[in-house]
Amino acid sequence: MINEKIVLGENTRYPLNGLLTLPEGAEKPVPAVVFVHGSGSSNMDEKVGKLTPFRDLAEGLAARGIASVRYDKRTYAHAFRMLRDKSGPITVREETVEDAILAAELLRRDGRIDPGRIFIVGHSMGAMLAPRIHLEGGDFAGLVLMAGTPRRLEEVLMEQSNEALAEMPALLRKLAGGSIRKLGRKFEGLYDLSDEEAKAQRLGGGTTLYYFKEMGQPTVADHLAQVQVPMLVMQGEMDVQVKAGVDFALYRELLGERENVTFRLYPGLNHAFVPALSGKISDAKREFSRERHIPAEVLDDMAAWILVNG
Repeated sequence: MINEKIVLGENTRYPLNGLLTLPEGAEKPVPAVVFVHGSGSSNMDEKVGKLTPFRDLAEGLAARGIASVRYDKRTYAHAFRMLRDKSGPITVREETVEDAILAAELLRRDGRIDPGRIFIVGHSMGAMLAPRIHLEGGDFAGLVLMAGTPRRLEEVLMEQSNEALAEMPALLRKLAGGSIRKLGRKFEGLYDLSDEEAKAQRLGGGTTLYYFKEMGQPTVADHLAQVQVPMLVMQGEMDVQVKAGVDFALYRELLGERENVTFRLYPGLNHAFVPALSGKISDAKREFSRERHIPAEVLDDMAAWILVNG
């Protein structure tokens, strides 16, 4: 395995440090993937607690003949600069979409990469955005959707918040309940607001209601309907952030009749595709507190699918 430092968007306002990981000994151009983060601020390894999903995937795929590029998320590297940007509130286009397209272009310019075999691997919210990134210029050979959902982001956020609330002790539930109900009321009628009205309503930090409105219209399902390339939908059965019985089932409902879509469900794995410690959303911090790594089965399945579809 070879790791080479890169700078994504070197001549832009928001350059990002990253790594190009290559398999050793390749004698001809190899397939490659672009990793796209989930929600929040993440480094290039998508580190959360003691877990590093993107590093696990990059190293595992390299050992199986597949290159990859990963990079710090823009909100991780340039949070304060983005908040000071007067051009408008942050949306997923600036936060995620633009950089994923730049990463695909970087790979296509590298002679060691087969330009016709570049895939996107989106995790969590990255999986939700992968179809949009593909359609808006990524032009990938295929999409890998890990722990994603076709539902809207605010719906999932409210579901997670209410489940966490229900698992809290009574006193904490009483203290937190008002804030969660207030947030829910803000989302009511979201798509009836004008863009300017949505931009004017702040939710904390640099996030406005427009962040959710811009992402949710068109929907993930709308984008999926336009994607013609092969897709691999992967889900951990013990994921409490998106659910096998709800979100994975919705993917099956939307895409199950397509011959070029493959589904993989992994018993015992959580949202980060490592063995789960708990089945409660209130235990999320503990879930990421112990070092574990993505098992070979997941890496084998992903690599085999990429090699067959590339």
